[in-house]
Amino acid sequence: MGDFEQWRDDAEVFGETSTVVSENPAINAEIPAVESEPAENAENEETAENAESEEIAENEISATKIVETVEVALPLPVAEKEIEAAQDVSVKELGRGHREKQVSTRLKDFVLHTVHDKDDPLEVTVEFTDDINYPLSDYLDSSRFSQSHRALLAAITAGTEPTLFRDAVVYEVWCDAMKVEIGALELNKTWDLVKLPPGKRAIGCKWVYKIKYRSDGTIERYKARLVILGNNQQEGVDYTETFAPVIKITTIRVFLGVAAAKKWELHQMDVHNAFLHGDLEEEVYMKPPPGFRNDDPTLVCQLRKSLYGLKQAPRCWFAKLRDALKKYGFLQSYADYSLFSRTKGSSEMYVLVYVDDLIIGGNDSSAIAEFKKYLGQCFHMKDLGPLKYFLGIEVARNPEGIFLCQRKYTLDIIGEVGLLGAKPVAQPIGQQHKLALSDSPLLGSPEKYRRLVGRLIYLNATRPDLTYHVHVLSQFMQFPRFDHWDAALRVVRYLKGTPGQGILLSSACEMKLHGWCDSVWGGCPLTRRSISGWFVTLGDSPVSCKSKKQDIVSHSSAEAEYRCMSKTLDELKWLHQLLNSFGVKHDGPMDLHCDNQAALYIAANPVFHERTKHVEMDCHSVRDAVQDGTIVTRKVKTTDQLADVFTKALGCREFELIMSKLGTRNLHSTKFQLGGVLD
Repeated sequence: MGDFEQWRDDAEVFGETSTVVSENPAINAEIPAVESEPAENAENEETAENAESEEIAENEISATKIVETVEVALPLPVAEKEIEAAQDVSVKELGRGHREKQVSTRLKDFVLHTVHDKDDPLEVTVEFTDDINYPLSDYLDSSRFSQSHRALLAAITAGTEPTLFRDAVVYEVWCDAMKVEIGALELNKTWDLVKLPPGKRAIGCKWVYKIKYRSDGTIERYKARLVILGNNQQEGVDYTETFAPVIKITTIRVFLGVAAAKKWELHQMDVHNAFLHGDLEEEVYMKPPPGFRNDDPTLVCQLRKSLYGLKQAPRCWFAKLRDALKKYGFLQSYADYSLFSRTKGSSEMYVLVYVDDLIIGGNDSSAIAEFKKYLGQCFHMKDLGPLKYFLGIEVARNPEGIFLCQRKYTLDIIGEVGLLGAKPVAQPIGQQHKLALSDSPLLGSPEKYRRLVGRLIYLNATRPDLTYHVHVLSQFMQFPRFDHWDAALRVVRYLKGTPGQGILLSSACEMKLHGWCDSVWGGCPLTRRSISGWFVTLGDSPVSCKSKKQDIVSHSSAEAEYRCMSKTLDELKWLHQLLNSFGVKHDGPMDLHCDNQAALYIAANPVFHERTKHVEMDCHSVRDAVQDGTIVTRKVKTTDQLADVFTKALGCREFELIMSKLGTRNLHSTKFQLGGVLD
């Protein structure tokens, strides 16, 4: 017997108990009623045989379970409000599709699929074009943006540097910049329009667009530069010599340290279109620039002056500037060819040249003003006033000294890698790192790693705390791995916590050089070459530091330390000559601190034995310098060795302790207290 037939028979027997009554009449209407049998059938069932009693008992239990099942399977009660709404058709329907729609105020500054009537802003209509429901031309239009959103778009567009001429020509600011550049070229008589001689070829050119920013990040000016495609030049035909010197960063630090101690005035000047002033000796032809109106298409530009992009352009410009400075009475320093000095009586003046950027310092303000006028007569100069921002380095001065930092440059690095919201770390690299032995997968795009490490290298100009860590990361530039990329990002996270870190050049320091040197024997796990590190101060002002792997494998720790002493001595000798160029006479010998007693014994005793006879003769210059009184070696404890941070990764406590002794300061730290206001 099927389940349905069994349920029907059981319901016929127990019809009274199987009836389910609900208080909701709508539900009762949906439940099929079970008709009860006549009374005669009930009496016949009561007089049935006793043999059927057991079957009836079983049926009673089964019917009870079925009734429970029916009660569970019945539809859930309907909400009384919905029932009343269904009975009263006059009640307004609610739910999806029947609610009143209101325009969201959260999107008022963005483009919606609506068009507002100009006469009645509250009137909202929608326009359609032909058979297309939502054509882009009806919605994407600058006139439909709100005023605040248009201001945002204007700011974003203004900060974009175009790469092609056709992209820049649609903007008025870039068109004006190109007109200024062409005017400067024509005024300078950079070229002559001639027909291309037989056997000669004309080199192409392009426009390069750049936005110049101030130290606070605001836009200073828009600059368009015409650049010749110098990569198409041929050596011996279009150019010969190309080298041109620039000022060293160490020279800048020493100069500012001396200026802080002697209270010199510091000024900055910039040369407009510097490379256009150089006299060109070779015969070079160039195609007319894009946007240049030329009635005769057969004419080309024969260059009379150097132009940006030429391989010899930096050399031509530096020769022109050098001749102008020597004509005014300046002498070129042998310690740094980009340093020029002029002494007339008690008046001192110095010029530091980095391509077209000049730093002018001295003790005579009237002499500096006259020199500025002279430069204005020779070149198209821009006087930037007191030194504030030079080569991405922020310069702040007060009576206690000169503070150098690269805060904006640091924030640019953090933003470029997308770690502005990252959590800072206390030290740039792990103490027990194994980066040289990493077997992680190679990076798919090593260019981003090289770019980041390159930017960190320049950041080292005012961040001696990064010297060793940048040295480690620079070893993997050719084949960087994911572990190396993670280590570079860790350095950026360290910068996130110290964006205002820099160095303080004290105005109360003595004009004396102090050197610290240290070495880790066999520090490289691959080549087992030792790692040398040195640190030099002018009084209390840090001026030079370095971390470098030695050229050969040392046989002992004493030999490794001795070689490091030799390299540090070379740096001290050069800095001594540099101080002479600034008119500073170094009193007494220079101090050289080392924590290896065996290396100090080798430097002090002119003996040869099995452990030192293989050391190159140039390393024994340390011994000669000790004998002639150039330097004095001093034993220092390892815990007080300032150069220790340039040879290995230290723990947090040791790292912070040495950083506090290196002359570094954090501009945003509450512990950094300077008397007076930074200017």
